[in-house]
Amino acid sequence: MIKQILSKLPKKVPKSDSSDSARSDSSNTTTFGNVFQCTNVGSTISSKLNVVKRVSSVVFPASMSAGVEAVDPGLSFKDVSNTQKQSLFISKLNLCCKLYDMSDPDKNTAEQDLKRQTLLELVDFVSSGSVKFTEPAIAALCKMCATNLFRVFPPKFRTSTSGGETEDEEPMFDPAWSHLQVVYDLLLQFINYNSLDVKLAKAHVDHAFVLRLLDLFDSEDPRERDCLKTILHRIYGKFMVHRPFIRKSVSNIIYRFVFETERHNGIAELLEIFGSVISGFALPLKEEHKIFLWRALIPLHKPKSVGIYHQQLTYCVVQFVDKDQRLASSVIKGLLKFWPVTNSQKELMFISELEEILEMASMAEFQKIMVPLFRRMACCLNSSHYQVAERAHLLWNNEHILNLITQNRQVILPLVFSALVHNARSHWNQAVLNLTQNIRKMLSQMDEELVVACQRRIEEEDSSASAAAERRRVTWERIEAAAAAASTSCVQSSSVGGGGDVLVPVKSATCSVAC
Repeated sequence: MIKQILSKLPKKVPKSDSSDSARSDSSNTTTFGNVFQCTNVGSTISSKLNVVKRVSSVVFPASMSAGVEAVDPGLSFKDVSNTQKQSLFISKLNLCCKLYDMSDPDKNTAEQDLKRQTLLELVDFVSSGSVKFTEPAIAALCKMCATNLFRVFPPKFRTSTSGGETEDEEPMFDPAWSHLQVVYDLLLQFINYNSLDVKLAKAHVDHAFVLRLLDLFDSEDPRERDCLKTILHRIYGKFMVHRPFIRKSVSNIIYRFVFETERHNGIAELLEIFGSVISGFALPLKEEHKIFLWRALIPLHKPKSVGIYHQQLTYCVVQFVDKDQRLASSVIKGLLKFWPVTNSQKELMFISELEEILEMASMAEFQKIMVPLFRRMACCLNSSHYQVAERAHLLWNNEHILNLITQNRQVILPLVFSALVHNARSHWNQAVLNLTQNIRKMLSQMDEELVVACQRRIEEEDSSASAAAERRRVTWERIEAAAAAASTSCVQSSSVGGGGDVLVPVKSATCSVAC
């Protein structure tokens, strides 16, 4: 019985009989071809599956390939069924993760053109509204954007006085912009997509992603910064969970720019975004927002390159004062703290900003700062730089500011009248002289008695100054006479002694007049 059972079992084929075994298997396959697969055919299919798997590992990373059908990225969206479009979308996104050296226009030309064409197809597909941003699709898109956009910029070899691009420096354009522009368009359409699930997207558009976007604002290509400005503004509006982080990160960029490097290309764009953000702040303003004004915006007046972003900075500051007029005095104190005494062009900007703030200032806030403010304005009225002097005079043409001055003329006129008198006497520019005469007439009509009193005080000060100058002149004459007498005495003593090498010490002459 046991022998019969063992005889039915297949025998082990020895190594030397492997060829016979192969022939035997071949005959068995021929006999039972409808039931079993051929061993050789099976190995061929297995090798093809390995190739497909390798392609899939490139087009679909291991983290994404689960549950995703592999579709040839070279196909058009028109050539596949609706069920395959989502897989083709992800496949094309992964294909676009390949980077090329765009600095050499003759290198990989065909591959670069194929990638750009694929990116344009992706933009058209998203704009058509046919895409469904599932978790794999969002992950693939964010990965593609990160691969193409996030990069380290080369060291800057600008002049030490520049804080980024200036009006005299030509902007530098990125050679890869033909691809970067389409990637930015795709990212913007993704952020703006109506049916985008923010809760699902924030897992990939996270703090790290936003921080890398903010780093790109230092790009020297103004086209890239303009795209980033729009995208970051959309992210701030759509991803409410990221708003505090964005505000904090931008503050850190400003701190580093003001207090460490004074080099950054994107301050103007960041301030332009925050101009819109500040206008949307709810009232009353949070303490966090006021701290941003005091610690970030006001110190931004310090760098030499303030002219690049001053327009956007002024808008942000004015928005704060418009929200809360009680901030006007602290803002003006900050301007006076960073006032550019030796930079006339910056001084013109500060006076213009000051006028916009004063237009919204209340009487109580104005009275807090009017003394230091008009001491500074007196210096500007008397400036030898005619543009600064003109701009300071033109403040008096503003009705609101003139009303504030009129109601506080007892304090303000004595501070500025001396500068007006000195202008009338000795300023070199005729336009400034004419403006000075107009203001003096205006003040006489406002309060003639006060003007006469100020004039009398100035005459007394001039008389006292002349008397003091005369006393100093007489004193110096006596000092010079005493010094001459002492020198003569020293020479005579030397000649009496007969020794040319021996000097008789002479007591120092004492001056009977107090210097």
